[in-house]
Amino acid sequence: MKAVIMAGGFGTRMQPLTCNTPKPMIPLLNRPIMLHIVELLKKYQITDLVMLLYHQPSVIRNFFRDGSDFGVKITYVTPLEDMGTAGAVKCAEKFLDERFLIISGDLLTDFNLQKVLNFHEDNKALATITLTSVKDPLQFGVVITDKDKRITQFLEKPGWGEVISDTINTGIYVLEPEIFKYIPDGENFDFSQDLFPLLLKKKEPLFGFPLKGYWRDIGNTDSYREAHYDILRGKVYARIDEQKQDLIGKDLRIGADVKLDRNIGLDGTVVIGDNSQVQDSAQLKDTVIGRNCTIEPGVRLSRCVIWDNVYIKKGSKLTDSVLCNNVSVGQGVVMEEGTIVADDTSIGEEVYIKRDVKIWPRKVIEGGSTVTGNLIWGERWKKSLFEGKMIKGLTNIELTPEFVAKLGCAYGTSLPKGSFVLVGRDASLSSRMLKRSFLGGILSAGVNVRDLRMVPLPVLRYKLRTFGEMGGVHFRQAMDDPASTEIVFLDGDGLDFSSSMGKNIERIFYKENFRRAHHMEPGGITELPQVFEFYREGFARAINLELVKKADFKLVIDFNHSPAGQTLPAILNDMGCEVIGINAYIDEERGAKKTEKKTESLQQLAKIVASLEAKAGFWLDPTAEEVILVDETGKIYEPSELLPLLVALALKSGVRGAFAVPVSAPSVIEQIASEKGSSVRRTKSAERAMIEAALSSEVIMAGSMDGRFAFPKFQAAFDGMFTIAKTVEMAAAAGIPLSRMLEDIPRRTFLQGKVPCVWEMKGGIMRKMSEDSLDKEATFIDGIKVHFGEDWVLVLPDQYNPFVHIVAEAKEQKVAQKLLDEYRKKVEKWKKELQ
Repeated sequence: MKAVIMAGGFGTRMQPLTCNTPKPMIPLLNRPIMLHIVELLKKYQITDLVMLLYHQPSVIRNFFRDGSDFGVKITYVTPLEDMGTAGAVKCAEKFLDERFLIISGDLLTDFNLQKVLNFHEDNKALATITLTSVKDPLQFGVVITDKDKRITQFLEKPGWGEVISDTINTGIYVLEPEIFKYIPDGENFDFSQDLFPLLLKKKEPLFGFPLKGYWRDIGNTDSYREAHYDILRGKVYARIDEQKQDLIGKDLRIGADVKLDRNIGLDGTVVIGDNSQVQDSAQLKDTVIGRNCTIEPGVRLSRCVIWDNVYIKKGSKLTDSVLCNNVSVGQGVVMEEGTIVADDTSIGEEVYIKRDVKIWPRKVIEGGSTVTGNLIWGERWKKSLFEGKMIKGLTNIELTPEFVAKLGCAYGTSLPKGSFVLVGRDASLSSRMLKRSFLGGILSAGVNVRDLRMVPLPVLRYKLRTFGEMGGVHFRQAMDDPASTEIVFLDGDGLDFSSSMGKNIERIFYKENFRRAHHMEPGGITELPQVFEFYREGFARAINLELVKKADFKLVIDFNHSPAGQTLPAILNDMGCEVIGINAYIDEERGAKKTEKKTESLQQLAKIVASLEAKAGFWLDPTAEEVILVDETGKIYEPSELLPLLVALALKSGVRGAFAVPVSAPSVIEQIASEKGSSVRRTKSAERAMIEAALSSEVIMAGSMDGRFAFPKFQAAFDGMFTIAKTVEMAAAAGIPLSRMLEDIPRRTFLQGKVPCVWEMKGGIMRKMSEDSLDKEATFIDGIKVHFGEDWVLVLPDQYNPFVHIVAEAKEQKVAQKLLDEYRKKVEKWKKELQ
């Protein structure tokens, strides 16, 4: 007697368990599912097997080989393409010249196969289908028979209205070799949909034989977990290789070289594979642990299936979860019922994984995270949603429409019902898609939206200064990664979100404690078309128009296809400037490409400025916040040059007051400011810290180290459009070319570098830096800045990326370079000491 085992399926419904393993080879009690089928066949003296493979065939071949290790003879057949169930069997026709049985390789059953074989023989059937009764027949093929067990009707996956029986096709068939004349060569042909209906139509002897016993199709992850519990509870017999221990009142099965510490709590049936260890005070209930696993003290596993090479650190609590091969679980992790963690995944400490979350292979879950949704495409689940004022992620991978809708719901919940928020976006299609999803979430919480549609971020900030809205949100494409979207959150004054504001939304998001508006009270959407005129009027009031008109400036501006190209030219024309715009039209596709070619764009801008004899050129980033200046000679100014230049220009134009700059800015700013009776306020590098400093009435300008400036007289926020206009006004007041201003600024060398540094080491690095600076003059505004007379070096850990920044400034180039090199070596040395 021969049997054919169907083992070629893709196991799509079983993902992520089947991402690296074919479904028949998934472990069930630390043995492949298909091995249980092989032993069932052996029990009825069926030892000549044909295995039909297709998906990842080598994994199955390498395990079973010729079958001799398992007491059977195996012939492998691998169709070249997906032929359907019957079509695949047709490929094995030359090996099947006598009556044979077909069974799926992913079943768990204890059916008495001899009974169906005897029935087939007694009725001289051409084909016999093994039937059984189930509570929910909707997902199977229902079979109707007459009183002689002859099949009269098939219903493939019927609806409840069509169900006239609970008797289903189990996928176990007995067939005569004559069956092959009904299966066409080289065609996709299915047993249930093609072959059996054909036999019925031709009135061939087709029978259905009902069997009683245990039968389960292990077709999805829920069924996989239930199959384990059915075995552990004794509902079905399946062989367990691990030896049963002689313990009163305990059912413990352990493999070879298993190490069990004392005081381990055992409940129900527990299986522990070879060379695994369970440490002191762990609690195990109805759980299967694979080979080479380590369970640390205090771990609680209830109804869990742990595959091979898994490490679970102390204090973790896992319930009804499956962990695949090579998974590491940090200390204090909690997994709710239905969690599936696929191969090669690392879970940090204190992670909380919500119910029914599935994590695909090779992911990293940052410590302290709360995982609320499936992690399929991205590589990492971040601990925090917010990076400062924004949430950033890969579009449609990390920031999906459903994720963003949920985020909008959390944001709306944080605001009073019936309040208003301002929302806008840049020109990219991704921003538009995600913004629309976000709006749905806000409205569901009963909050109203004033939609500015496509708008520069500074214009949105400016509107927030007036009353009416509780906050604002802007969607934009990331400058450093066009595949990512940034969602910028602003408070009711147009300032960046603080960390406490972000954490409030994160708390609602992770707890899913959303406010759902009554069906008569969802929020509404309105538009504010007059907001651009409002911005333009305020802009004009903050600029000395007559002064600029007299200077008769010619400007070249690269707008980067941003919405600013529709706003700024008209304002500058009102100021009497001649504007030559580059990339001034909206292009939803080109915006991303241009950011990748920034250097090329700047060189092109410099050539145009020089050739047209313009007085200045500006590169305005797509967010309309950052500016790069090109003077009349075509020189491109680095941010470290631009900040001192604008301070000097402001002082030259006659204004006096305080300048807010980050701790990493060149010290030459203090020198030129003090010479003119002005002061400098050093701030942290965070944008909000700089803007908060700019709110002081004494501050006349705040400038960052990446080309962003705020002039509080107009608005205390970074505004590239106003920076361009203000630069023109100050240059007109100074009355000298921009290139001359640079000549008047004292020259010092300013160098920057960064050293890769994992998050876990940043604290240790700064501790060692602090110890190293004990006998030196140091400041601790942001990072640690060590002074050597007028020279200095700053070591500053990056807030959102795995780097440590090193900034050095000195009068001489070689001294600055020496400081930079010296502290880079120190950081590298400290990293090694901390490993």
